[in-house]
Amino acid sequence: MNPQLTVYSTRWCGYCLRLKYQLKRAGIPYTEIDINKDPAAAAAVERFNGGNRTVPTVVLADGTALTNPSLADLQRALSSDARG
Repeated sequence: MNPQLTVYSTRWCGYCLRLKYQLKRAGIPYTEIDINKDPAAAAAVERFNGGNRTVPTVVLADGTALTNPSLADLQRALSSDARG
């Protein structure tokens, strides 16, 4: 299954660690990008968040971005994305 989510995060972010754990536990695949290692990813996060490097920022396959979402928010977004 191809990941439908891209999670922009950092190693030291507690919110990122929690969300990634919850996604793994729920069996939701994702691609992770560490914005401290990828300047282009950091710039993308800034664009999504009005100039701020706020993580976790999650981008769905349709380009929709959610900042520090709950697992329930992501599940809702994925289910509405699947309905088309």
